[in-house]
Amino acid sequence: MINKRLLIKNLLAHNNENSFYDKKRQLNLHSKEGKAKFLKHICALSNSNPFNNSYIVVGVEDDTNEIVGDDFFDDSRIQNLVNAFLENPPKILYENIPFPNLPKDKVVGLVTIKPKNKISFFKKSIHTIPAQTSFVRIGSNSSPTIEKIPVSKSNVEAVISIENNSRNSIENTLDSVLDFITIRHKDLPCHYKVFRENFVVCWAGQKRKFREQTFFSRVDIELVNEQVKLFYSNQDDVVITYDENSFHITEYVPLGLNDKTSFYPLEKVTFTFYDNGYYKMETKMLFEPPQYNKKLLHHIYNATLNNIQKLQKGQLVDEKEVLNIPSTLMLCFLNDFKDAKDKLIEAKTVIKNYKNSLAYVYFKESLRILRKMKYNYS
Repeated sequence: MINKRLLIKNLLAHNNENSFYDKKRQLNLHSKEGKAKFLKHICALSNSNPFNNSYIVVGVEDDTNEIVGDDFFDDSRIQNLVNAFLENPPKILYENIPFPNLPKDKVVGLVTIKPKNKISFFKKSIHTIPAQTSFVRIGSNSSPTIEKIPVSKSNVEAVISIENNSRNSIENTLDSVLDFITIRHKDLPCHYKVFRENFVVCWAGQKRKFREQTFFSRVDIELVNEQVKLFYSNQDDVVITYDENSFHITEYVPLGLNDKTSFYPLEKVTFTFYDNGYYKMETKMLFEPPQYNKKLLHHIYNATLNNIQKLQKGQLVDEKEVLNIPSTLMLCFLNDFKDAKDKLIEAKTVIKNYKNSLAYVYFKESLRILRKMKYNYS
């Protein structure tokens, strides 16, 4: 079993990006340009590594190799993005890897691109990349090509060596469990569960009851023997259940127009563990957005846009109303106000610069929910 934190360290030990791995300061999948850049690298790495895994490490300074981390990225549907634009899409996996020197809300992202023997190319255009374009890795660059891509095994030996040197040990697993419980989450109730004698899941969170349902908040859940963070949120509430072979996380989001007193199930993620050392993750979207009176909502929508304009002009706006901007525009969009999402994205700068940093946290949370909705229903 591979220790993903150790794998990242071993990849970075190569220092420079090459034809089997790339590193990024952060991912930006909110814009067409950001999606195009990400897909370009996926396409190139896949085509250049038909017999071995290839990787993208997210949260690393390009020049210095410093591990600075990025936000927890829980988009299990990132595969849908790849499938939507690439012909012969590779299977990819995005994992969030905690590092001891990073704040609790920061992780290093690890994108694993599985090998395949067919050439990937863009089946439709995005941003400046036209349809039918294919990419390969030339050194550390992802470059377009019109020539036939040769089948290469040049990276197989190097990648297998790196992966073998990243295998886990009992000592690493025990150290990780103790670190999780006694150091990183010493201020929270912690739990662990061993599945199939191979997998150790640890979780920490503040337990509370709401209408006969037990929720965990300030939640951190890790598959410690692989150093993979399964879930993290300072804001959301989750329900955790498990049996002998599986672990279930049901995420709830508090919503409301003027307050957030109603809890709506957003998504259920199930991890099923097997005797052969593998596990499977299944995701089920549960969210049914609340519907509101259109006349009332139209009034609130206009008032919210007016508050954004005031912020852009440097005028005072009640803090509670500012904090409600992201969730209000999200609810408006989910109630058929088609421009509401664009208005939210346009307000990013003024929200990010607001004195209360929670405003930007709520902004990212609203976009995360909308992204999940898009990948499920588009």
